[in-house]
Amino acid sequence: MSDLILALDIGGTKIAAALVDSGGVLVHREQLPTPHADSEHVWATVDKLLANAVAAAARRPVRGVGVGCAGPIDVVAGTVSPLNIVVWREFPLVRRLVERTGLPVRLAGDVVCLALGEHWRGAGQGAQFLLGMVVSTGIGGGLVQGGAPYLGRTGNAGHIGHVVVDPDGPRCVCGAQGCVEAVASGPHLARWAHEHGWDAPADADAKLLAEAARSGNPVAVQAFSRGAEALAVAIASAAAVCDLDLVVVGGGVANAGEVLFGPLRAALPRYAGLSFLRGLRVVPAELGGDAGLVGAAALWRT
Repeated sequence: MSDLILALDIGGTKIAAALVDSGGVLVHREQLPTPHADSEHVWATVDKLLANAVAAAARRPVRGVGVGCAGPIDVVAGTVSPLNIVVWREFPLVRRLVERTGLPVRLAGDVVCLALGEHWRGAGQGAQFLLGMVVSTGIGGGLVQGGAPYLGRTGNAGHIGHVVVDPDGPRCVCGAQGCVEAVASGPHLARWAHEHGWDAPADADAKLLAEAARSGNPVAVQAFSRGAEALAVAIASAAAVCDLDLVVVGGGVANAGEVLFGPLRAALPRYAGLSFLRGLRVVPAELGGDAGLVGAAALWRT
């Protein structure tokens, strides 16, 4: 019987834990909402999930802990400062996990883990140079290079959401001007549509915008086309730098389907003109909410 990996996926909305076997199959999975009261409330949620996972392992050996966390992270210091968990700043996550479990810990960004999960068990199987993306409330990215995760100096390589696609564009939450996240993330798509005549309630989101686009609403269609254009610019830029062969896109906005992927695939050739980029493919993610957990376990495959 093979060893298990205890996998964690920590984000601003939910925290999930799983036991993953050597084939990438989840044999236990649990998730809880992410609290935001203070740092120890967040840790208490992690601790509860850890305890339940350890109990579920019973007598099966657990090799280590793989954790994907929203960033920025610092893999050298073992700390995390997720933008969407404001009460965690330079939180010593690796040290706390080692103290709690007695197991070695490997840390990466949450979208790096999505990329690894899709590379191992999902839409990225067979690709050696892959960019995984989440297009949702924000936009994140993670790289697989030569079949292995590429983390960079601090663990934050692949942050494609903060590639500048429009120097005169809107201000991004990171403080820069015209990032792709400030143009193509879900809230910004909906905001642009409202500002340009989308006749929907003020709290209507990107999911409703996608439904409107599928029904042929011209403003909704234009909003997704504009977002897809920005994504194409960012993807082509990353592909030129990293010599990619595949981009896997997941997240809530990606669930819009062809209203996003159609204009994205149409726009990409305008920006990916170099000969080595002409075979670049962009595909939807396949693993859904389990991708980050599978990828966190995959940190132990390298």
